Amino acid sequence: KDLAELNKNPNAYESVNANFLFTKAQLSAIGLNPNGNRFNNMQMLQQEATYSEVTAPGDKYFAEGYVRNNWSAYSGCLNQIQLVINETRKDPANINKLSAARIWRVYIVHQLTDLYGDIPYTEALKGREGKYQPKYDLQSDIYKDMFKELEESAVAFDASKPTFGNSDLFYDGNTVKWKKFAYSMMLRLGMRLTKIDAALAKTWVEKAIAGGPITEDADLTRAPYADGGLLSNRNPFSEQMRVLDYVDGQNPLNVQGSKISQRFIDHLKGNSTTTKDPRLNVISVLWVKQPTGGYIADTATALQKGMKNAQFNGYPADFETYSEPNPNTVMRYDAPVIVMGAAEVHFLLAEASIRGWYAGNAATSYNNGVTSAMKQWSLYGAGGAISTDKVTTYLKYNPFLTAGTFEQKLEQISTQRWVLGYLDQIENFSNWRRTGYPVLIPTN
Repeated sequence: KDLAELNKNPNAYESVNANFLFTKAQLSAIGLNPNGNRFNNMQMLQQEATYSEVTAPGDKYFAEGYVRNNWSAYSGCLNQIQLVINETRKDPANINKLSAARIWRVYIVHQLTDLYGDIPYTEALKGREGKYQPKYDLQSDIYKDMFKELEESAVAFDASKPTFGNSDLFYDGNTVKWKKFAYSMMLRLGMRLTKIDAALAKTWVEKAIAGGPITEDADLTRAPYADGGLLSNRNPFSEQMRVLDYVDGQNPLNVQGSKISQRFIDHLKGNSTTTKDPRLNVISVLWVKQPTGGYIADTATALQKGMKNAQFNGYPADFETYSEPNPNTVMRYDAPVIVMGAAEVHFLLAEASIRGWYAGNAATSYNNGVTSAMKQWSLYGAGGAISTDKVTTYLKYNPFLTAGTFEQKLEQISTQRWVLGYLDQIENFSNWRRTGYPVLIPTN
């Protein structure tokens, strides 16, 4: 007995504080493996390029370690949210907390299964029940259960019951917005099935639209971050970009050897029949060396140049002439992480329309998507603000291909989602795998 008491941690919690743990589960999921998602997915999707094979290999090689790191969700965010679910299920009065937790678990699981396929699901996180080697569930079965979880949770919210309040980083417990997030996730996952089971995809896409997904920028799902000395308060992607790669004005000392890719810069610059995407000057800078020493970040369109994804011959002599992410927008420590926004929903609605699953006008949804995608950059500081005039001009010279074929329309919508997904690389990769657009030429 004495030995048992000695072995007991007097500082350990006797019970789960669901509010605290919900906050932790939100942060842990968003900050999961930022380097892997960037160095693998962003470079595989040719939005970033490197001359080196180590340690940013995604545009040429497969780095198992970066891919494997997302698996830590089982001991981190997925375990945390499951503990919240287990605790909130004990009291019917916590239905709003339970519903939000179930929806967030779907978000975590959908990223895992989209990356890995079949994964432990029904028997996962049951070590206390003696299930130390959980079975792998079929991805098709996992998707069906995720739809069920979203549908049940969305209709279960009760305005008269308590919420997570300010422990909820996204919505401060606003159940109306959580419901919109649930239907937005349903729309995303439903569209994921278009080449696997079109009938099932149509069913869930139509349910999601009827339920009411996010269509206003004010309702987008985002996690706030803050600048300052406490690293855990900083945007995890910005923090890793600055620490591991893009040191301000230190082009020759860029330790990972990464730049924005030629494919991405050229697309944003446009061509003789289109016009420049105003996001170019928000996303990209060139560090220009000054005669008196030091560098300044210049967003001028003419200076922006991307590096090819086929650099194999060591450090390029013109390395300093290639663009990098803008430190005043992309790499702000206090930049939010957008989990789900109106822009993606509008693009999904545009695709649903061209498939005949949505009565709304595809061109209108496309225009709304482009507008939201550009306007949401205002959340990244003053340097991210894009005027309405610039959006209007862009749409004038890059109109929706109303008279085009189905594939031409799908390519146009998907290419816009590729640009939108610059800072949401798991979703970007998953959607690109589904549609095949934009067409990317593999490095040889």
